[in-house]
Amino acid sequence: MTRKKANTSWRKRDDVAGRPWTGRVREYDLVKELTIGVIVVGLLVLAVSAIFGSPDEPSVSLKGWATAAPADFVATAAKELGGTSDTAGYGPPYNSTPDASQKIGTLDLQSLAGVRLPVDTAKDFVIAPLETLPSPPAAVAGWTAATDQQRADWAAAYSDALAAAPDNDPAKVADGDYGPVPALTGALLDMARQGSLDGVLQGGGTFYNMDYTRSLLFLGDGGYFPDLAASQHLTGDQWGVMNETGDTPGQSWLWLFSLLYQVEPFKSSPNADALVVATMFVLTVLLTLLPFIPGLRSLPRKVPLHRLIWRDYYRNR
Repeated sequence: MTRKKANTSWRKRDDVAGRPWTGRVREYDLVKELTIGVIVVGLLVLAVSAIFGSPDEPSVSLKGWATAAPADFVATAAKELGGTSDTAGYGPPYNSTPDASQKIGTLDLQSLAGVRLPVDTAKDFVIAPLETLPSPPAAVAGWTAATDQQRADWAAAYSDALAAAPDNDPAKVADGDYGPVPALTGALLDMARQGSLDGVLQGGGTFYNMDYTRSLLFLGDGGYFPDLAASQHLTGDQWGVMNETGDTPGQSWLWLFSLLYQVEPFKSSPNADALVVATMFVLTVLLTLLPFIPGLRSLPRKVPLHRLIWRDYYRNR
């Protein structure tokens, strides 16, 4: 007695996919389809891009910052000297500031790779650029000869004096023991206004350089750059990661990332970035494993939304 071989062909099974088509039949012109798909759609894309394309905003430079907001530039330079800026306290990968890294419970992901891009804000943003001048200011020698505590005291005193000055104007700062800090920040301001500071921070020791890390960190430590971002609705509390400059539609597919930053516990957590990344990782894994999760994988059969979308197909089967 021989065993009958099971029929596994979908064409011979009595289900929707195996039934003959009884609906309307029409000719299909492949050349016409290619013409519409490539040429017509291509022209439409070019036309729409020209009308709604991303605006060409001018780049933000240290020269522009020093010219438009000199008081903010000087105040930021003083913070860089004193090690009190956001970059100075960021932690890995820029420095080893204690308790600065974001954690998930006890897991310190930020510190796993260590300090890969070391940044000493006083040296890299202020002292080293001034040392590249043909005639570095004498204040550089005074700064380097002082102790760490003396430098911190000078920078803190000058930062407080700037905050108390009318309009935060360096020219209206009250007299005090600020050491070489006013001379250093003033010389750096002049260097930035001339446009040479941009080149020094971006030089990186090579002729061609695309590393804007230090320039962006310095800009981000001030108030000028964040204010520009806020005016374009690009900050975190403005769903900035999915926005574009101007009124142009942005990256709408990043809505879930942006949403998490707007709700608790992410919104007020000091570990918001780490928590958001972990949450998105879990959601991505669940989506990837969806075909293998009992119950969830049966939802398309229990909620036949596809039959509504392809109702013409199922009507004629």
